[in-house]
Amino acid sequence: MGPGDLEKILIPLSGYIHPDLIVGLEGGDDAAVYRISREQAIIQTVDFFPPVVDDPYDYGAIAAANAMSDVYAMGGEVLLALNVAAFPATMPMEIINEILRGGAEKVAEAGGVVAGGHTLTDEEPKYGLCVTGIVHPDSVVTRAGAQVGDTLILTKPLGVGLITTALRAQEADPVHVEGAVKSMLRLNRAAAQAMQEVGVHACTDITGFALLGHAWEMAERSKVGLKISLNSLPLLPGALDYAARGFVPGGLVRNRQYILENDRAVLPEGLSEEMIDLLFCPETSGGLLMALPPDRLTRLQELLTQRGEEHWVIGEVIEGEKIEVVA
Repeated sequence: MGPGDLEKILIPLSGYIHPDLIVGLEGGDDAAVYRISREQAIIQTVDFFPPVVDDPYDYGAIAAANAMSDVYAMGGEVLLALNVAAFPATMPMEIINEILRGGAEKVAEAGGVVAGGHTLTDEEPKYGLCVTGIVHPDSVVTRAGAQVGDTLILTKPLGVGLITTALRAQEADPVHVEGAVKSMLRLNRAAAQAMQEVGVHACTDITGFALLGHAWEMAERSKVGLKISLNSLPLLPGALDYAARGFVPGGLVRNRQYILENDRAVLPEGLSEEMIDLLFCPETSGGLLMALPPDRLTRLQELLTQRGEEHWVIGEVIEGEKIEVVA
């Protein structure tokens, strides 16, 4: 579902509040956060989707990494997860076992445990997790705290959606697929731990609404503008080539309409269609987009490097109400 449609269907739920609900629907953030004591709050999120790769184990692990990413975007750690799954009645049990094994082992890598779940029969396979995490109530990170002058840093390259679309069409180079799978499998846990140690003003993860969609959410919630440098964006090998060849997912069109038709971003004149596609391409298990004071940047980069986490400075927070994309 596109961001515009999602906004509309959530309107009837916006009035449900609670004094211990730190982050809920009105905040429009990556996950819900509920205070259970002065020292602890739980993070709750759910995500699932059809297969994005051919290998069932990788599919399960990627879906799990993607679902847990919302916990990391809020600055938390994963405690436990429940499987959310739909499989065709004719799907071999060996394949289902591999999907579930991939998810369970990825959750174990995160320090959590799969404690159950729910399945149903459906012609199109779907898999994901309902995830519970934990965070100190005073350490919750949201999209809403970005401040003018902050630096923007991204922790994974872009282009997964373009590569997986080409894969579904059986037109993707195996080398490019391998790079995309490697990126999707990587947890955002180490990046979140570094973020918590340094302290950032805002964070979100880049998933279905693409770089500009999620960047807009940060800008809108924080009541600021963002300036993003095209030349600084990390791209997965092959991504732009697949865009030029027309391998674009359906969600890309919805993301583009939501941002551009509502005048929420300004793009450079003459920008190629394939680069525009990349900016609006849905990502699966994408990286964290953080906004932090410039004087903390060096320390964050040191911690990310120590943890083996790639990262790129892609722009800054500015005054205004739009995203400015510059060459």
